[in-house]
Amino acid sequence: MRLYLRLLQFVRPHMNILLLAVGAMLLGAFFDSVSLGVLVPLSDKVLSQNEIIFDRELPGFLQQVVDRVNQASPLAMLNLIVAVIPGLIFLKGLFFFIRMFLLHKLTQLVIRDIRNTLYRKIQDFSLSYFSQSNAGQLVSRITYDVEVLKGCLSAGLTDLFYQGVMMFFLAFIVFYVNWKWAVVSLLIVPIVALPIIRVGRMVKKISTQAQERMGELNRKLFETIAGVRVVKAFSMEEEETERVAEQTQGFYKMMMKLQKRSLLLGPFTEFIGACGGAAVLYYGGREVIKGNMSFGVFVLFLGALLSLIKPSRRLSEIHSVNQQALAAATRIFEVLDEPIQVKEKPGARELPQISQGIEFAEVGFSYEEKSTLSDINLKINKGEIIALVGPSGAGKTTLANLLMRFYDPDQGVVKIDGIDLREVTFSSLRGQIGMVPQDLILFNDTVANNIRYGKNDASQIQIEKAAMTAEAHEFIQALPEGYDTVVGDMGVKLSGGQKQRIAIARAILNNPPILILDEATSQLDAESTRLVQEALDRVFVERTVIVIAHRLATVKKATRIVVVEAGRIVEQGTHEELLRQKGLYKKISDLEFIL
Repeated sequence: MRLYLRLLQFVRPHMNILLLAVGAMLLGAFFDSVSLGVLVPLSDKVLSQNEIIFDRELPGFLQQVVDRVNQASPLAMLNLIVAVIPGLIFLKGLFFFIRMFLLHKLTQLVIRDIRNTLYRKIQDFSLSYFSQSNAGQLVSRITYDVEVLKGCLSAGLTDLFYQGVMMFFLAFIVFYVNWKWAVVSLLIVPIVALPIIRVGRMVKKISTQAQERMGELNRKLFETIAGVRVVKAFSMEEEETERVAEQTQGFYKMMMKLQKRSLLLGPFTEFIGACGGAAVLYYGGREVIKGNMSFGVFVLFLGALLSLIKPSRRLSEIHSVNQQALAAATRIFEVLDEPIQVKEKPGARELPQISQGIEFAEVGFSYEEKSTLSDINLKINKGEIIALVGPSGAGKTTLANLLMRFYDPDQGVVKIDGIDLREVTFSSLRGQIGMVPQDLILFNDTVANNIRYGKNDASQIQIEKAAMTAEAHEFIQALPEGYDTVVGDMGVKLSGGQKQRIAIARAILNNPPILILDEATSQLDAESTRLVQEALDRVFVERTVIVIAHRLATVKKATRIVVVEAGRIVEQGTHEELLRQKGLYKKISDLEFIL
């Protein structure tokens, strides 16, 4: 119930639509019930040509209506009924359309809001969350799980209220005509309710398993489609197809198990209701034969009682749908309730343009309880070019991530111009840093839009200037549609070197005072490396640059080289100074490349 109430919080901003829908729902249910009441004069006065007889005293107003009907001629009553029925059906249909339209609109708005809220929360997570999660599961929660919620909201808002109102009107008619028979009929409720509750629990459990299986399927699809080159390179198409087939078969079995249990509820409820209706038909028929009740009144009672079966069956189905939705809601709220590890401090201030430099003071950082950095003390002056070198896994990229505030240090502090980065806004910090990450990401968009990503107001001239600086302008012009060429998923239409130069152009478009290059020339051939290095030499002027180096050509021109090993700074100096020390840097340089 708590989860369902949390879901309904998303309805609150759209209460005006819900109230209008409820009004249409009440009117629709009223006209639906009134149309059932027409059976009494039709059966007694028109078809049987007898008077309407109740076995109990009626209220004054209702008794006057019955007396007038009894006094009318069968033909006059037939004419009236023929005239009234189309109007009732029209009004019933009109309010049905209004109700369904408004509630479906409300459902779509709520689903939109949930998806937006979920995606917004995912965007707010720090990198540590993504390193412990997988993209397939997250995509599944935004798509499949939220789609399951749509069924709950649609059924809950369209049928739960409406069928509940219909049951109230119909139950009122049944109890008013003969309360004793109504009480006897209600004895079947426990017989129906217990299986519904039990099956509902099973449905929720199976639905949770199905949603997790869908998340795993999405993960597998995401990995194999994104890594299609690797799959083909190792001739793994058949194996991957079989693995996906196993996943889809498992999901199919779970969904069939889910549907089998859900579909059993409706026929079971209808059968039990029919048994109760048969009993009432037997005893009520005897009362009609004895003359204690008119046939039309009995038809009204029996019709209302049998009509109760439909909302009862629908409510049992809604219970099953709701259990599936609650399983999906649990997974969605797991994400929404996950604490954000790195967040902007309330009242955070804008970071002024860098004027002094960067400082890592007594910085320590652990990833999943494994120490990654320890006792890092490093000052980088404005305009200095720092090269971070060292073995793979030494912590070089982690230092860059701390500066971007993708993570916060466990100990110590990272500062720019003496200001703790935790005191400033994300936008003012990251707006001063251009970064070319080790893992290149290009979006399935045009070359121009990939370069201007993060600076949507950049002009075509600015884009081309950045591309020229990154030595990318010539190959871009040679593409089929130049800067308007769509690069494909993950930039699949481009070579590794081309993607890297576009990433460099994107990083320098904002003209940032701080530039981070995480092995930015690692995928370039020798000639491209030379061209990009010459371009970077121009870009480095009057900028503070941190280079996570892969090749000696990049390192040699650094103002200072910082050697990192096992999360600690072990050496610092220029290229020549470090060679003379004959330490780790000398061993690495002897291999002609930086590991």
